[in-house]
Amino acid sequence: MDAKVMLVDDEEMIRESVKEFFQLEGIQLLTAASGDECLEYLENGFRGVILMDVMMPDMNGWDTIRKIVESDLYEGNIIVMLTAMNAPDNKMEGIQEYVTDYLSKPFNPDELLEILRYYFTLLDALEPEHGK
Repeated sequence: MDAKVMLVDDEEMIRESVKEFFQLEGIQLLTAASGDECLEYLENGFRGVILMDVMMPDMNGWDTIRKIVESDLYEGNIIVMLTAMNAPDNKMEGIQEYVTDYLSKPFNPDELLEILRYYFTLLDALEPEHGK
């Protein structure tokens, strides 16, 4: 599978464990330890599924999404919140249309994989046809 996923999470243990699991499944995973690093990857052309933690120091997930939208970096991406919070808080107001899904930690890796595969098909459908 030639899909792209970016995990944005300040916890190294989470980034490493998800990366190991995805490698076993043949999924390419890019990890970002902060919102700023996520924005850098997007500015350099990353397009795919973004798994975004909410609670991060400096720039939280909601502020990162606002920056993504303000910087015109949203197109071609699907954002899935992956967080320890049980439900979205009021900081999500105004950007909820940019969040496709909301998954709570701890998550079941197999369920996450199934959800990602569904989003990969959506991304494939959004790509313009090549050679036409």
